[in-house]
Amino acid sequence: MRAGRLTVTVAAILVVIGGTTAYVVTAATDAKQSGGTEQVTQAKVGDLLFVDLAGGQNRVEKLADGGARTQMELACQRFYAAGGTSVCLKLSGPGPTYAAEVSRGGKPIKTIPLPGIPSRAKVSQSGNVVSWTSFVTGDSYSVPGGFSTRTGYFDVRTGETVESLEHFAATVEGALLTASDANYWGLTVGSDDRTFYATLASGGFTWLVKGDLTTKSVTSLRRDAECPSLSPDGTKVAYKKRIGRLGPWDLAVLDLATNTEKRLPGTAGVDDQATWLTQTELAFAAVPKDAKLPAVHVVPADGSQDARVLIQDATSPSPVM
Repeated sequence: MRAGRLTVTVAAILVVIGGTTAYVVTAATDAKQSGGTEQVTQAKVGDLLFVDLAGGQNRVEKLADGGARTQMELACQRFYAAGGTSVCLKLSGPGPTYAAEVSRGGKPIKTIPLPGIPSRAKVSQSGNVVSWTSFVTGDSYSVPGGFSTRTGYFDVRTGETVESLEHFAATVEGALLTASDANYWGLTVGSDDRTFYATLASGGFTWLVKGDLTTKSVTSLRRDAECPSLSPDGTKVAYKKRIGRLGPWDLAVLDLATNTEKRLPGTAGVDDQATWLTQTELAFAAVPKDAKLPAVHVVPADGSQDARVLIQDATSPSPVM
């Protein structure tokens, strides 16, 4: 393991438990029983997949038009699907040990061992590039036994598996980064299956970086932006951003053409890599007030309305693409 990784707080570990073009429906209703109370929500979203946390089984389910729910065979800590490819970050053995299971057309094609607890998962729109982030223990000499992150990806076309981005050449605020504590998380890949965005951390700071999977290089864009998610048309990036110096995160959306940032109301407390359900709406997991488990929320990307709960006791929202 590489020495000098940036430590990730234990609190972040504790909240981690979690594809055809989505079409718009007038109402998607979740009428699932939760703790004896019927939970009903309405939102203008398309069909989506998610990880159901109720009962501790972490089963992948589909929420369809009209509120019908279908449980699948997969049990995942994190899940994502796009372009006919899906990735399931899951338990794979005692210890515990974890793996990323990649499927194409519903059939497993690759199982990749993970170095730690599953945290983030994405698939590019084409289904060609699968990415993941996991928490790794004992991987920092700044805090003995501390936590850090490891981010990798798998190219379905070539079979290339990259276990970590830490060997990528990084230019941060105009200078080549040579520090040994470079740490990445939250990889999101563009429609060209080459351009990507991620979080880079070093020296106690975090940056939103833009990178190239072919040249294996990254360049910083701005500080204090974590877990980015690129919009379907590639014009915007959503990410979590701290409220104040020591406060919780909320979601923000960056317009890449104008470099303007808009914070989204009702998203305080988010600790997730958001998902673009459509070009105008985002989904993310966060723990609602007075709840014990995360719920899937939806929020307009233009900040016109507060976020609202769509599915109780759920995480890892993924549009059916």
